[in-house]
Parts: sequence; structure tokens; C-alpha cells
Amino acid sequence: MLETLSKIGQSIYRIWFYILVAVPIILFFPILLIFASKERWYPQFFWLARNFWAKPILYGMFCWPKITYEEKLKKGKSYMLVANHTSMLDIMLMLVTSKNPFVFVGKKELVDIPLFGFFYKRVCIMVDREDSRSRTGVYRRAQKRLQQGLSICIFPEGGVPDEHIILDKFKDGAFKMAIAHQIPVVPMTFYDNKKRFPFTFFSGGPGKCRAKVHSFITTENLNVTDTVNLRNTVRTLILKDLTSMV
Repeated sequence: MLETLSKIGQSIYRIWFYILVAVPIILFFPILLIFASKERWYPQFFWLARNFWAKPILYGMFCWPKITYEEKLKKGKSYMLVANHTSMLDIMLMLVTSKNPFVFVGKKELVDIPLFGFFYKRVCIMVDREDSRSRTGVYRRAQKRLQQGLSICIFPEGGVPDEHIILDKFKDGAFKMAIAHQIPVVPMTFYDNKKRFPFTFFSGGPGKCRAKVHSFITTENLNVTDTVNLRNTVRTLILKDLTSMV
């Protein structure tokens, strides 16, 4: 009986999440559509997404963001934002963590999500990891966004790993791009999202969503041959932080 009630509660919790995702998009659809129509209006789109989409979802799920900063992002400066990837809540928590407008680089499959996918394909940089030409195109589009004063966000695990894996292997893309454009890497650790809203259906629940923004790692004087060392340095930092909290 208790197990049945628990599953019912968790099912409602899941449905409530998708309602919270959809309702702000529906309510602000005309405004979002206008701001998504031109790249120069992206900062306004970002502000709406951060304050009227990401925050209501987190607080509506009773997942209160608690963020600590070892170093603060400077307004008007571009960064490469990277974090461990454990849950759909990572998108919302990343938006709340950074006031600086940034563009997500993510897999093209997210386009298929109703409503969310409609705007995702208009404002994010999509990549088909099976297509080398697509991966090459990402660098060109990212460069254009960086020239507009925006930052870039990539989850370097390349997808959400198996729930039993604390931190999967990192791909090179984010670090190669940061070196190419000489922008600082901002490592972040998301501690609780896997517990709050994992991909296993009958699981999850309310509570704190803690994030830590680590000290930035400069890419000045680095070149492409330093990509692996930079990647391993960031992964080791995040992994050490995650395992210390277990």
C-alpha cells in the first residue's frame, strides 16, 4: 500500500514538472517568439527564461537553489560554463546560477520535446555528435555568439550518464573551444539534481539544489595541445568535489 501511494505521489511530481515547464512557455509565447526571432534580442530572451521559466520551475518543484561562488562572473565578459550532468533540472539550475547571458550547446534530440524544443532549436547551438560537419559547425556558431558578448554552456559528459556513475568521461569540445577563443573555463558542481529529479520515473523528491561555482581556469597562453590537460583538470576538480559530498 505504501509503495503504491509512493508511486502515485512520484507520478504526480513528474507530471507537475512538465506542467511547470509548459505553462510559462504558453503564457509568454508571443514575447518569447519575438525575442527568439533575432540574435541581438537574445539577452532579453535569456532574462525571461531565467526569471519566468527556470526559477518558477525550481521553486515550484520545491527544489530550492542554493549556490556558492568561489569567484563571481563579471558582467559583459564571456565564459565557458561547464558542469556535471545528472538531470533535466541542470538546465534550470544553470540558468539560475549565471546572470550573464549564455547559449547552451546541446544534442539535437532535444528539439523533439514539445514546446521546449520549439525555442531550443531557435536559440541554442545544436550538435549531431554522429556528424563531423555538425561538430565543426558548432565552433563557427559559438564564435559568432562569443563575438556578441555571450557565454557558452556545455555539459562535457556529452549526455546524462548512467545514474550509478558519479561522473562520466569528459569530451574535449568545451575545452578546445575555450582555448580557441581564449575565454576562462567556469567549472561548476551540481550536487543534488540527480536526487531531486533523476531520469528513473518512480524516484526523486523536493529539497535543496546545491551548486558550487569554482574558481575560474584561465586559458591564456594555452593552445590546442593543452586540451587534454585542461579537460582532466576540470573533471578531477568536479569529481573530487562530488565524491567528498557522498
